[in-house]
Amino acid sequence: MGIVVPSTQYLSAQTHRAPTARAARALVSHEDERAPADADLDPGSGGEGQPVGPEVALIEVISAALLAAGRPVKARELAPILGVSAKAVERLVGILRARLAEANLGMDVEEVAGGYRFIVPPPVAARLEPLLAPLPLPGLSGAALETLAIIAYRQPVTRGEIEVMRGASAGSTLVTLQERELVKVVGRREVVGRPLLYGTTEKFLLEFGLPGLADLPALEGDEPPGAFLRG
Repeated sequence: MGIVVPSTQYLSAQTHRAPTARAARALVSHEDERAPADADLDPGSGGEGQPVGPEVALIEVISAALLAAGRPVKARELAPILGVSAKAVERLVGILRARLAEANLGMDVEEVAGGYRFIVPPPVAARLEPLLAPLPLPGLSGAALETLAIIAYRQPVTRGEIEVMRGASAGSTLVTLQERELVKVVGRREVVGRPLLYGTTEKFLLEFGLPGLADLPALEGDEPPGAFLRG
């Protein structure tokens, strides 16, 4: 997992403004008047993997959106801004990644928590350690990591079920994980007492670089869930 590129704090009114959705649709229409505005983009004659005129403008908007948003941006959020389909956004992001790699700019686009964000690739990130503050997650205790792993793999799960699996009280640990915004209450189990159910948050996915819960590493044999979080 690479380092997340921080977002801009503001967008200057004096800078060149990115094309609006209307302008983007006009660009696509100009490229191929037969294609509807929200159709997948035609790569045209720019060569394999090489963006042509309209694509360059749309990729510029995607780059600006990822830089300014400060959070992962979903394809379905970008689609109406660009005036293209979500599938076309995915292809444009692929072209953007290829251009970043070719230019050796020390940046990449990561798919995480259902969206896209800029990151610094791990090989480059390793050289930046003197500039970076430690990540917060290593500060979690072993008990907190173990509890978090149980919730991640077994959710939704009650406090009682967590304590049975751990063989220890989980009250204070659950409070810590909620304060870190890694865990949240997602409902109640419909049994006597209606105990709270816990699940992981979007921040959990962000911290561990996971596109979704389906991307949690599969456990092998008797391997405990905490093995993944301990790295």
